[in-house]
Amino acid sequence: MTAKAERPHDIVVYGATGYTGRLVAEYLAHHYQGKGPKWAMAGRSADKLAEVRDLIGAPADTPLIVANSDDPASMKALAESARVIVTTVGPYQLYGEPLLAACVAAGTDYADLCGEPGWMREMIDKYDAQAKASGARISFSSGFDSIPFDLGVLMLQQEAVKRHGSPAPRVKGRVRAMQGTFSGGTAASLTETMKAVAKNPALIKVLQSPFGLTPGFEGPSQPLGLVPEYDESVGKWAAPFIMATINTKNVHRTNFLLGHRYGADFRYDEMVLTSPGEIGEKAAHAVAEMLKNPFGTKPPKPGEGPSPEERENGHYDVLFIGEWPDGKTIRYGVKGRYDPGYGSTSRMIAETGIALLDCKAAGGIATPGALLGEDLVQRLRDHAEINFAAED
Repeated sequence: MTAKAERPHDIVVYGATGYTGRLVAEYLAHHYQGKGPKWAMAGRSADKLAEVRDLIGAPADTPLIVANSDDPASMKALAESARVIVTTVGPYQLYGEPLLAACVAAGTDYADLCGEPGWMREMIDKYDAQAKASGARISFSSGFDSIPFDLGVLMLQQEAVKRHGSPAPRVKGRVRAMQGTFSGGTAASLTETMKAVAKNPALIKVLQSPFGLTPGFEGPSQPLGLVPEYDESVGKWAAPFIMATINTKNVHRTNFLLGHRYGADFRYDEMVLTSPGEIGEKAAHAVAEMLKNPFGTKPPKPGEGPSPEERENGHYDVLFIGEWPDGKTIRYGVKGRYDPGYGSTSRMIAETGIALLDCKAAGGIATPGALLGEDLVQRLRDHAEINFAAED
Protein backbone atom coordinates (compact mmCIF):
# COMPACT_ATOMS: atom_id res chain seq x y z
CA MET A 1 0.00 0.00 0.00
CA THR A 2 1.36 3.42 -1.00
CA ALA A 3 2.06 5.89 1.81
CA LYS A 4 -0.51 8.69 1.84
CA ALA A 5 2.06 11.39 1.11
CA GLU A 6 3.14 9.55 -2.06
CA ARG A 7 -0.30 8.93 -3.54
CA PRO A 8 -1.03 10.44 -6.98
CA HIS A 9 -4.18 12.33 -5.95
CA ASP A 10 -4.91 14.60 -3.01
CA ILE A 11 -8.68 14.35 -3.47
CA VAL A 12 -10.89 12.12 -5.60
CA VAL A 13 -14.57 12.96 -6.15
CA TYR A 14 -16.40 9.64 -6.35
CA GLY A 15 -19.77 9.95 -8.06
CA ALA A 16 -18.64 12.81 -10.30
CA THR A 17 -21.14 11.87 -13.00
CA GLY A 18 -24.11 12.23 -10.63
CA TYR A 19 -25.98 15.47 -10.02
CA THR A 20 -24.26 16.52 -6.78
CA GLY A 21 -20.90 14.97 -7.61
CA ARG A 22 -20.77 17.00 -10.80
CA LEU A 23 -21.30 20.18 -8.79
CA VAL A 24 -18.44 19.23 -6.45
CA ALA A 25 -16.12 18.61 -9.41
CA GLU A 26 -17.23 21.84 -11.06
CA TYR A 27 -16.48 23.79 -7.87
CA LEU A 28 -12.97 22.31 -7.61
CA ALA A 29 -12.32 22.90 -11.31
CA HIS A 30 -13.23 26.58 -11.18
CA HIS A 31 -12.52 27.71 -7.62
CA TYR A 32 -9.11 26.06 -7.49
CA GLN A 33 -8.14 26.32 -11.17
CA GLY A 34 -4.37 26.07 -11.49
CA LYS A 35 -3.88 25.97 -7.72
CA GLY A 36 -4.84 23.96 -4.71
CA PRO A 37 -5.09 20.18 -4.42
CA LYS A 38 -4.38 17.58 -7.08
CA TRP A 39 -7.81 16.14 -7.69
CA ALA A 40 -9.47 13.52 -9.86
CA MET A 41 -12.95 12.39 -10.88
CA ALA A 42 -14.22 8.85 -10.31
CA GLY A 43 -17.33 6.97 -11.37
CA ARG A 44 -18.62 3.85 -13.10
CA SER A 45 -18.23 4.97 -16.73
CA ALA A 46 -15.11 6.39 -18.39
CA ASP A 47 -17.21 7.88 -21.20
CA LYS A 48 -19.57 9.65 -18.78
CA LEU A 49 -16.65 10.94 -16.72
CA ALA A 50 -15.06 12.43 -19.84
CA GLU A 51 -18.39 13.94 -20.86
CA VAL A 52 -18.87 15.59 -17.45
CA ARG A 53 -15.25 16.77 -17.36
CA ASP A 54 -15.77 18.62 -20.64
CA LEU A 55 -19.26 19.83 -19.67
CA ILE A 56 -18.04 21.52 -16.46
CA GLY A 57 -14.97 23.01 -18.10
CA ALA A 58 -12.44 21.03 -16.08
CA PRO A 59 -8.92 20.79 -17.52
CA ALA A 60 -8.54 18.17 -20.25
CA ASP A 61 -5.85 16.43 -18.22
CA THR A 62 -8.08 15.96 -15.15
CA PRO A 63 -7.52 12.31 -14.13
CA LEU A 64 -10.52 10.01 -14.59
CA ILE A 65 -10.87 6.84 -12.52
CA VAL A 66 -13.33 4.04 -13.26
CA ALA A 67 -14.60 2.49 -10.03
CA ASN A 68 -17.76 0.70 -8.95
CA SER A 69 -18.98 -0.18 -5.47
CA ASP A 70 -19.85 -3.67 -6.79
CA ASP A 71 -16.16 -4.29 -7.55
CA PRO A 72 -14.05 -4.60 -4.35
CA ALA A 73 -10.78 -4.46 -6.29
CA SER A 74 -11.73 -1.11 -7.82
CA MET A 75 -12.74 0.24 -4.40
CA LYS A 76 -9.38 -0.82 -2.96
CA ALA A 77 -7.48 0.76 -5.86
CA LEU A 78 -9.53 3.95 -5.55
CA ALA A 79 -8.94 4.26 -1.80
CA GLU A 80 -5.22 3.66 -2.18
CA SER A 81 -4.89 6.27 -4.97
CA ALA A 82 -5.80 9.29 -2.85
CA ARG A 83 -5.25 11.01 0.46
CA VAL A 84 -8.95 11.95 0.66
CA ILE A 85 -12.05 10.49 -1.00
CA VAL A 86 -15.15 12.68 -1.27
CA THR A 87 -18.20 10.59 -2.13
CA THR A 88 -21.66 11.69 -3.20
CA VAL A 89 -22.84 8.18 -4.13
CA GLY A 90 -25.94 7.42 -2.09
CA PRO A 91 -28.12 6.16 -0.63
CA TYR A 92 -25.10 5.18 1.42
CA GLN A 93 -26.90 2.23 2.99
CA LEU A 94 -27.08 0.77 -0.53
CA TYR A 95 -23.73 1.83 -2.00
CA GLY A 96 -21.57 3.27 0.77
CA GLU A 97 -20.01 0.44 2.75
CA PRO A 98 -17.54 -0.99 0.17
CA LEU A 99 -15.83 2.40 -0.29
CA LEU A 100 -15.93 3.20 3.42
CA ALA A 101 -14.37 -0.17 4.25
CA ALA A 102 -11.67 0.33 1.60
CA CYS A 103 -10.82 3.80 2.94
CA VAL A 104 -10.64 2.52 6.52
CA ALA A 105 -8.33 -0.32 5.45
CA ALA A 106 -6.10 2.04 3.45
CA GLY A 107 -5.97 4.78 6.10
CA THR A 108 -7.58 7.14 3.58
CA ASP A 109 -9.58 10.13 4.80
CA TYR A 110 -13.21 10.19 3.68
CA ALA A 111 -16.12 12.66 3.55
CA ASP A 112 -19.70 12.01 2.50
CA LEU A 113 -23.17 13.60 2.55
CA CYS A 114 -24.85 10.88 4.58
CA GLY A 115 -28.01 11.72 6.47
CA GLU A 116 -28.92 8.10 7.19
CA PRO A 117 -28.44 7.60 10.94
CA GLY A 118 -29.24 3.89 10.98
CA TRP A 119 -26.46 3.12 8.50
CA MET A 120 -24.11 5.58 10.20
CA ARG A 121 -24.52 3.80 13.54
CA GLU A 122 -23.91 0.42 11.91
CA MET A 123 -20.70 1.75 10.33
CA ILE A 124 -19.54 3.29 13.62
CA ASP A 125 -20.04 -0.02 15.41
CA LYS A 126 -18.34 -1.97 12.63
CA TYR A 127 -15.43 0.25 11.56
CA ASP A 128 -14.62 2.93 14.15
CA ALA A 129 -11.95 0.89 15.96
CA GLN A 130 -10.34 -0.08 12.66
CA ALA A 131 -10.35 3.55 11.47
CA LYS A 132 -8.63 4.61 14.68
CA ALA A 133 -5.99 1.94 14.09
CA SER A 134 -5.38 2.82 10.42
CA GLY A 135 -5.56 6.60 10.94
CA ALA A 136 -8.46 7.04 8.48
CA ARG A 137 -10.51 10.11 9.38
CA ILE A 138 -14.13 9.50 8.39
CA SER A 139 -16.38 12.57 8.19
CA PHE A 140 -20.06 11.72 7.78
CA SER A 141 -22.74 14.37 7.05
CA SER A 142 -20.41 16.88 5.39
CA GLY A 143 -23.12 18.92 3.63
CA PHE A 144 -26.18 20.90 4.66
CA ASP A 145 -26.87 17.99 6.92
CA SER A 146 -25.20 18.67 9.17
CA ILE A 147 -22.36 21.21 8.81
CA PRO A 148 -24.21 24.53 9.43
CA PHE A 149 -25.80 23.05 12.56
CA ASP A 150 -22.83 21.06 13.84
CA LEU A 151 -20.43 23.98 13.38
CA GLY A 152 -23.01 26.59 14.42
CA VAL A 153 -23.38 24.97 17.84
CA LEU A 154 -19.60 24.51 18.11
CA MET A 155 -18.97 28.20 17.43
CA LEU A 156 -21.79 29.35 19.73
CA GLN A 157 -20.29 27.33 22.57
CA GLN A 158 -16.84 28.73 21.88
CA GLU A 159 -18.31 32.24 22.12
CA ALA A 160 -20.29 31.25 25.23
CA VAL A 161 -17.12 30.25 27.07
CA LYS A 162 -15.43 33.53 26.06
CA ARG A 163 -18.35 35.69 27.19
CA HIS A 164 -19.79 33.81 30.14
CA GLY A 165 -17.10 31.38 31.23
CA SER A 166 -19.08 28.20 30.49
CA PRO A 167 -20.86 26.44 27.62
CA ALA A 168 -24.62 26.95 27.33
CA PRO A 169 -26.40 23.89 28.75
CA ARG A 170 -29.40 24.54 26.46
CA VAL A 171 -29.13 25.51 22.79
CA LYS A 172 -31.93 26.04 20.29
CA GLY A 173 -31.34 25.81 16.54
CA ARG A 174 -33.93 27.94 14.74
CA VAL A 175 -34.13 28.14 10.95
CA ARG A 176 -35.08 31.75 10.21
CA ALA A 177 -35.13 31.41 6.42
CA MET A 178 -34.39 28.75 3.83
CA GLN A 179 -34.95 28.57 0.11
CA GLY A 180 -34.11 25.34 -1.66
CA THR A 181 -35.47 22.04 -2.90
CA PHE A 182 -35.26 18.35 -2.06
CA SER A 183 -33.12 16.04 -4.17
CA GLY A 184 -33.95 12.67 -5.60
CA GLY A 185 -31.09 11.34 -3.47
CA THR A 186 -32.71 12.67 -0.30
CA ALA A 187 -36.02 11.05 -1.19
CA ALA A 188 -34.29 7.75 -2.03
CA SER A 189 -32.35 7.79 1.25
CA LEU A 190 -35.56 8.18 3.25
CA THR A 191 -37.20 5.36 1.30
CA GLU A 192 -34.26 3.03 1.92
CA THR A 193 -34.20 3.94 5.61
CA MET A 194 -37.82 2.86 5.94
CA LYS A 195 -36.99 -0.43 4.17
CA ALA A 196 -34.02 -0.98 6.49
CA VAL A 197 -36.19 -0.45 9.57
CA ALA A 198 -38.70 -3.00 8.25
CA LYS A 199 -35.87 -5.56 7.97
CA ASN A 200 -34.17 -4.61 11.25
CA PRO A 201 -36.58 -3.13 13.84
CA ALA A 202 -33.61 -2.50 16.20
CA LEU A 203 -32.84 0.54 14.03
CA ILE A 204 -35.98 2.24 15.32
CA LYS A 205 -34.23 2.97 18.62
CA VAL A 206 -31.30 4.57 16.78
CA LEU A 207 -33.62 6.70 14.66
CA GLN A 208 -35.74 7.82 17.60
CA SER A 209 -32.96 8.59 20.08
CA PRO A 210 -31.08 11.93 19.93
CA PHE A 211 -28.14 9.85 21.22
CA GLY A 212 -28.34 7.23 18.49
CA LEU A 213 -24.77 8.07 17.38
CA THR A 214 -23.16 8.16 20.84
CA PRO A 215 -22.55 4.48 21.68
CA GLY A 216 -22.42 3.94 25.41
CA PHE A 217 -23.73 7.40 26.32
CA GLU A 218 -27.33 8.39 26.91
CA GLY A 219 -27.75 12.02 27.94
CA PRO A 220 -30.67 13.86 29.52
CA SER A 221 -34.16 13.96 28.01
CA GLN A 222 -34.24 16.29 25.03
CA PRO A 223 -36.77 18.82 23.71
CA LEU A 224 -37.82 17.00 20.54
CA GLY A 225 -39.47 19.85 18.58
CA LEU A 226 -42.09 17.52 17.09
CA VAL A 227 -45.14 19.76 17.46
CA PRO A 228 -45.65 23.49 16.70
CA GLU A 229 -44.96 25.81 19.62
CA TYR A 230 -44.66 29.50 20.37
CA ASP A 231 -41.01 30.35 21.04
CA GLU A 232 -40.86 33.17 23.59
CA SER A 233 -37.14 33.73 23.00
CA VAL A 234 -37.76 34.98 19.45
CA GLY A 235 -41.43 35.99 19.65
CA LYS A 236 -42.47 33.69 16.80
CA TRP A 237 -44.15 30.38 16.19
CA ALA A 238 -41.88 27.41 15.47
CA ALA A 239 -42.61 24.25 13.47
CA PRO A 240 -40.86 20.87 13.27
CA PHE A 241 -37.76 20.81 11.05
CA ILE A 242 -37.39 17.84 8.72
CA MET A 243 -33.60 17.63 9.14
CA ALA A 244 -33.61 17.79 12.94
CA THR A 245 -33.58 14.00 13.22
CA ILE A 246 -30.09 13.73 11.72
CA ASN A 247 -28.68 17.11 12.77
CA THR A 248 -29.39 16.69 16.48
CA LYS A 249 -27.67 13.28 16.46
CA ASN A 250 -24.57 14.76 14.84
CA VAL A 251 -24.46 17.69 17.27
CA HIS A 252 -24.61 15.26 20.20
CA ARG A 253 -21.95 13.06 18.58
CA THR A 254 -19.61 16.05 18.25
CA ASN A 255 -20.14 16.87 21.92
CA PHE A 256 -19.50 13.20 22.78
CA LEU A 257 -16.29 13.01 20.71
CA LEU A 258 -14.99 16.29 22.19
CA GLY A 259 -15.26 14.88 25.71
CA HIS A 260 -18.60 16.60 26.38
CA ARG A 261 -17.24 20.08 25.79
CA TYR A 262 -20.84 21.35 25.85
CA GLY A 263 -21.54 19.45 29.08
CA ALA A 264 -22.87 15.96 29.77
CA ASP A 265 -26.26 17.58 30.51
CA PHE A 266 -26.42 19.43 27.16
CA ARG A 267 -29.88 19.81 25.61
CA TYR A 268 -30.52 20.75 21.96
CA ASP A 269 -33.34 20.89 19.42
CA GLU A 270 -34.08 22.38 16.00
CA MET A 271 -37.22 23.98 14.58
CA VAL A 272 -38.29 26.27 11.74
CA LEU A 273 -39.55 29.74 12.60
CA THR A 274 -42.69 31.13 10.98
CA SER A 275 -44.05 34.44 12.32
CA PRO A 276 -45.88 35.89 15.35
CA GLY A 277 -49.60 35.75 15.99
CA GLU A 278 -52.39 33.72 14.47
CA ILE A 279 -50.83 33.73 11.00
CA GLY A 280 -47.62 32.26 12.38
CA GLU A 281 -49.53 29.61 14.30
CA LYS A 282 -51.42 28.52 11.17
CA ALA A 283 -48.20 28.44 9.17
CA ALA A 284 -46.46 26.33 11.82
CA HIS A 285 -49.28 23.79 11.79
CA ALA A 286 -49.24 23.76 7.98
CA VAL A 287 -45.50 22.96 8.02
CA ALA A 288 -46.07 20.18 10.55
CA GLU A 289 -48.81 18.70 8.34
CA MET A 290 -46.61 18.91 5.24
CA LEU A 291 -43.87 16.91 6.95
CA LYS A 292 -46.15 13.87 7.04
CA ASN A 293 -45.49 13.59 3.29
CA PRO A 294 -42.58 15.93 2.50
CA PHE A 295 -42.04 14.78 -1.09
CA GLY A 296 -45.65 14.85 -2.25
CA THR A 297 -47.16 12.30 -4.62
CA LYS A 298 -44.24 12.41 -7.08
CA PRO A 299 -40.90 12.43 -5.26
CA PRO A 300 -37.90 13.51 -7.35
CA LYS A 301 -35.80 10.74 -8.87
CA PRO A 302 -32.12 10.26 -7.95
CA GLY A 303 -29.98 12.41 -10.20
CA GLU A 304 -32.54 15.20 -10.37
CA GLY A 305 -32.05 18.60 -8.78
CA PRO A 306 -32.69 22.32 -9.06
CA SER A 307 -31.79 24.46 -12.06
CA PRO A 308 -28.67 26.69 -11.98
CA GLU A 309 -30.98 29.67 -11.34
CA GLU A 310 -32.64 27.93 -8.40
CA ARG A 311 -29.26 27.01 -6.94
CA GLU A 312 -28.02 30.55 -7.36
CA ASN A 313 -31.12 32.09 -5.77
CA GLY A 314 -31.25 29.70 -2.81
CA HIS A 315 -30.11 30.64 0.69
CA TYR A 316 -30.45 29.79 4.38
CA ASP A 317 -30.24 31.57 7.71
CA VAL A 318 -30.02 29.67 10.99
CA LEU A 319 -30.09 31.24 14.46
CA PHE A 320 -28.62 29.46 17.49
CA ILE A 321 -29.70 30.59 20.95
CA GLY A 322 -27.74 29.54 24.02
CA GLU A 323 -29.51 29.70 27.38
CA TRP A 324 -28.42 29.33 31.02
CA PRO A 325 -30.65 28.65 34.04
CA ASP A 326 -29.80 32.08 35.52
CA GLY A 327 -31.24 33.89 32.48
CA LYS A 328 -28.05 34.58 30.51
CA THR A 329 -28.38 34.11 26.75
CA ILE A 330 -26.20 34.24 23.67
CA ARG A 331 -27.04 34.25 19.96
CA TYR A 332 -25.06 33.05 16.98
CA GLY A 333 -25.99 33.06 13.29
CA VAL A 334 -25.00 30.92 10.30
CA LYS A 335 -26.01 32.29 6.91
CA GLY A 336 -25.28 30.69 3.57
CA ARG A 337 -25.64 31.77 0.00
CA TYR A 338 -26.90 29.32 -2.64
CA ASP A 339 -29.43 26.52 -2.50
CA PRO A 340 -28.62 24.64 0.72
CA GLY A 341 -28.98 21.10 -0.61
CA TYR A 342 -26.80 21.54 -3.71
CA GLY A 343 -25.12 24.87 -4.38
CA SER A 344 -23.95 25.21 -0.79
CA THR A 345 -23.62 21.49 -0.04
CA SER A 346 -21.26 20.94 -2.97
CA ARG A 347 -18.99 23.67 -1.62
CA MET A 348 -19.19 22.32 1.93
CA ILE A 349 -18.12 18.79 1.08
CA ALA A 350 -15.36 20.02 -1.24
CA GLU A 351 -13.95 22.26 1.50
CA THR A 352 -14.28 19.42 4.02
CA GLY A 353 -12.13 17.30 1.72
CA ILE A 354 -9.52 20.04 1.41
CA ALA A 355 -9.53 20.68 5.17
CA LEU A 356 -8.90 16.96 5.76
CA LEU A 357 -5.63 17.28 3.83
CA ASP A 358 -4.23 19.41 6.66
CA CYS A 359 -6.10 17.70 9.51
CA LYS A 360 -4.00 16.52 12.45
CA ALA A 361 -6.82 14.76 14.32
CA ALA A 362 -6.60 11.08 15.14
CA GLY A 363 -8.35 8.53 12.95
CA GLY A 364 -11.89 7.36 13.58
CA ILE A 365 -15.48 7.83 12.44
CA ALA A 366 -16.37 11.36 13.48
CA THR A 367 -18.16 14.56 12.48
CA PRO A 368 -16.93 17.69 10.72
CA GLY A 369 -17.20 19.55 14.03
CA ALA A 370 -15.10 17.07 15.98
CA LEU A 371 -12.51 16.51 13.25
CA LEU A 372 -12.07 19.96 11.74
CA GLY A 373 -13.87 22.51 13.93
CA GLU A 374 -12.81 26.11 13.51
CA ASP A 375 -10.40 25.28 10.66
CA LEU A 376 -13.36 24.23 8.53
CA VAL A 377 -15.39 27.25 9.66
CA GLN A 378 -12.61 29.50 8.35
CA ARG A 379 -12.46 27.65 5.04
CA LEU A 380 -16.22 27.99 4.61
CA ARG A 381 -16.03 31.70 5.38
CA ASP A 382 -13.16 32.24 2.95
CA HIS A 383 -14.33 30.05 0.07
CA ALA A 384 -17.96 28.90 0.37
CA GLU A 385 -19.77 32.19 1.16
CA ILE A 386 -21.05 30.95 4.52
CA ASN A 387 -21.07 33.48 7.31
CA PHE A 388 -20.59 32.47 10.96
CA ALA A 389 -21.01 35.30 13.47
CA ALA A 390 -22.13 36.09 16.99
CA GLU A 391 -25.20 38.33 17.17
CA ASP A 392 -26.08 40.92 19.77
